[in-house]
Amino acid sequence: MFGFDRITSDLNILGGKACIRGMRISVSLIVNLVANGMTVEEIIDEYPDLEPEDIQQALHYAAWAAEDTVYIPIRVPA
Repeated sequence: MFGFDRITSDLNILGGKACIRGMRISVSLIVNLVANGMTVEEIIDEYPDLEPEDIQQALHYAAWAAEDTVYIPIRVPA
């Protein structure tokens, strides 16, 4: 999926939410932990099945999923 080899989605796991390598650890959980100040080391201490690459890819996936293009209207002279 777009080069995200550690991000999976399965309807039988967390209702199809984006997860890390088929585990019940969602991308949104990882992003929330980082946003609230946890370091990679602290996250891995709490979730020892994770690898640093999982966390990095979760952040890349979240950035990709949230990417927006903003179009600024241009005024055309009347």
